[in-house]
Amino acid sequence: MSDLTLKDGLTAMDVASYLRRHPEFLNEFPDLAVALRLPRDQGPAASLASYQLDVLRDKNRELSRRLHELVEIAHENEQLMIRVHMLTLSLMRASSLADSLARVAAGLTEDFHTDLVRIVLFGVGPDLPDAEWLVLEPGGRAALPAFQEFLQRNEPLCGRLQPEKLSVLFGNQAGEVHSAVLMPVNGLGMLAIGSNDMDRFHPGMGTVFLKLIAEAITASVARFPIT
Repeated sequence: MSDLTLKDGLTAMDVASYLRRHPEFLNEFPDLAVALRLPRDQGPAASLASYQLDVLRDKNRELSRRLHELVEIAHENEQLMIRVHMLTLSLMRASSLADSLARVAAGLTEDFHTDLVRIVLFGVGPDLPDAEWLVLEPGGRAALPAFQEFLQRNEPLCGRLQPEKLSVLFGNQAGEVHSAVLMPVNGLGMLAIGSNDMDRFHPGMGTVFLKLIAEAITASVARFPIT
């Protein structure tokens, strides 16, 4: 084995000599320690075998942790999909614009455990309730310059909103909102959800379910006249 020549002229003895001088080398490259083949009669190499076993155990724990996280995420997504489905069915049963909007507010508050809900409607409709969660804007999107860029992008917005947006959406409760999600309702208005928790909504969160909710609301509201 001592006659084995490695790349750049190194020999097996050179490698062995280097490792003797740098016993911490395998700490920096644990994958290499796992890949090494040990003799059957380990003898002095027993400590290396123990180290390899520790590395494998650490990897196994990490894999188990990641698997547990994936299972938890899958379970949460399943529950969220069920809630979105139930909201969609509820909206399909709505008999009027007022009924549809009330079902949205109630469903998001009760089933999705939100702190504050606001529905902004571009226009007015018959028999709409005078409710805190409903904001009517007969002037449409042109009357809300602070939201022009958001409405043009037509994508959910998550995180911390500017004070002028919070004031329009939540009025005297704007100071209670530390994170929010804002969703366009396909030219008909906007849906805002505010949270007291600054980490509840953030820019990096997924928006698939938010888009599904917005599409269900759009389909329900579009069935009724808005002027």
